[in-house]
Amino acid sequence: MRQLLLRAFAVLALGLCGACWPAPALRAQDWPSKPVRIIVPFPPGGITDQIARHVQPQLEQDLKATVVIENRGGASGSIGTQAAALSPPDGATFVLVFDTHAVNPSLQPKLAFDTLKDLAPIMLIGKSPMVITAHPTAPYKTFADVVAASRKTPGAATYGTIGVGSLAHLAVSQIANKLDVTMTHVPYKGGGPLMTDAVGGHVPLAIASIALFSPHIRAGALRPLAVTSSKRYAQVPDTPTIAEVSVPGFDAEAWWGFLAPAKTPSAIIARMHAALGKALQDSAVRQSLSEQGLEYELSTPEVFGRFLESEVSRWAKVVRDNNIVAGD
Repeated sequence: MRQLLLRAFAVLALGLCGACWPAPALRAQDWPSKPVRIIVPFPPGGITDQIARHVQPQLEQDLKATVVIENRGGASGSIGTQAAALSPPDGATFVLVFDTHAVNPSLQPKLAFDTLKDLAPIMLIGKSPMVITAHPTAPYKTFADVVAASRKTPGAATYGTIGVGSLAHLAVSQIANKLDVTMTHVPYKGGGPLMTDAVGGHVPLAIASIALFSPHIRAGALRPLAVTSSKRYAQVPDTPTIAEVSVPGFDAEAWWGFLAPAKTPSAIIARMHAALGKALQDSAVRQSLSEQGLEYELSTPEVFGRFLESEVSRWAKVVRDNNIVAGD
């Protein structure tokens, strides 16, 4: 009887101790076990949405799981990004962000998440210069024409961007500040609506990534006036840089990146990084995105993390120096 009691206690003790041991680390091959959601924090139609939909089929094939694209636009991308940041870190939710991600903390100080602490970087997908365009019916043949009109009648030059606080908005604000001119900003809710009105002539000037406007520039529906990169861009070699024509040393490029909720297991981060890189390297995907002006980076998570820290710091200074506030 005594032996039986001892054996029972031993089994019970082992069971209790077993419950105290941490669960084994998640293995990459164990994931995903359910559909994967990629949040695009902008409406359908823009380049951010296009990138997600380009990689969706390849991700489904590689991960052997359903990949759902969920558009959650608004507040310069912060609404959809918040949904991702506050999601469980179980590999079921990811977010594909645009450059506004690094600006939002300065313009929206009451964000319900920490841009750098509550999201785990996976990959800086790529960059693209922004381009300032005019509709063919607008009275602007060069960027000098825009500056001249703004000096003659402050606010006469009206330009559209993807939203308040977007990198395009900050870039034009900084340019106008340095040139001591006033321009009128028309914010849209994403690249799709901006592109529609720019091509339709409902807004005379527009600035966005060349990835968004490239097809319409080639078709003659938009006239490129200047690019915001430090060097001329191969797709529009005859278009000067802002640094050449107005503000020496000026440089600002749009970018796209992929993140997960913080504390997502490293095995999942590594697996998604590999799958995303493979999908982006697909020849048809690469050609399509390249034609739209996207220049690949395909960085490591560590490089993307350092890039994010740098961008947040850089644009926070621009916001402060130019007294830009959300709602302007």
